[in-house]
Amino acid sequence: MDMQELIAPFARIIEDICTPSAIRAVEAGGDAAPMWQAFDDSGFLDALVSEDLGGAGVSLADAAPLIVLLGHHAVPLPVGDTLIARALLTASGARAPAGPIAIATGAGATPFADVAAHTLLGSPQAPILASGDDPVNGGQALRPIGAVLRALLISGASARVMDMTVAYANARNQFGKPIGKQQAVQQQLAILAEQAVAARIAAAIGVRSGLPPHLADAAIAKHGASVAAAQVAAIAHAVHGAIGISEEYDLHLLTRRLHEWRLADGSEGYWAGLLGERRMAAAAVSTADYIRAG
Repeated sequence: MDMQELIAPFARIIEDICTPSAIRAVEAGGDAAPMWQAFDDSGFLDALVSEDLGGAGVSLADAAPLIVLLGHHAVPLPVGDTLIARALLTASGARAPAGPIAIATGAGATPFADVAAHTLLGSPQAPILASGDDPVNGGQALRPIGAVLRALLISGASARVMDMTVAYANARNQFGKPIGKQQAVQQQLAILAEQAVAARIAAAIGVRSGLPPHLADAAIAKHGASVAAAQVAAIAHAVHGAIGISEEYDLHLLTRRLHEWRLADGSEGYWAGLLGERRMAAAAVSTADYIRAG
């Protein structure tokens, strides 16, 4: 399958239904059903479900650009979570329910919990579905999946924040020239771009081992993306000044999510600690060989 045939129509759907005003309406407690129905009708929610079970059967790496787009447009519904949850449920022999599904891993607040009809717990091999009213303690075994999912979303949001910040710096004049021409601002923009690319590379590492991801790949992905998320958000707001946090300006739609996804499913500190423990457990191997082994 030509992946552009998959990505282009998905992008058009998001651009049509997830306008900034529509996102704000859902976040304010408005009816999310029409937006969700559009995603459901598109058929993309079963992209990761195997073909013999009625899905498109694409790999996590192939579906990654779709999840990145969700972050890029600050989609306020758990579309990426549901993509993965449906694949895990059908693979285990269960029937995926209608409605948005949030993945809870017990590390930080569960993203999209307030708009989800169901919550996925358990493990990749034995997923458990909880209804919206059931108490949720999280499924720690799903944490690597949640980490990779959040890294992909951070990657998309970081790229959009970078584009917005560079455009603003080139349009906003001060002392007779765009602020983007000032050396101090250029240095900050260079760091922002570096971190946006770092998030993209980290997310790509997370999907290389498929679904479910290897623990080390997930740790590298979430650690790198979370580190980047904090710096991308901080620099973007420093360059934009006070306008960046105003309700009318779209930047905060993305930076709020960057902070939320940074902490969800384990922050950079959690995943750095896990990676450190694994490295110490392999003390007989050189660091270079440990990295090569992956």
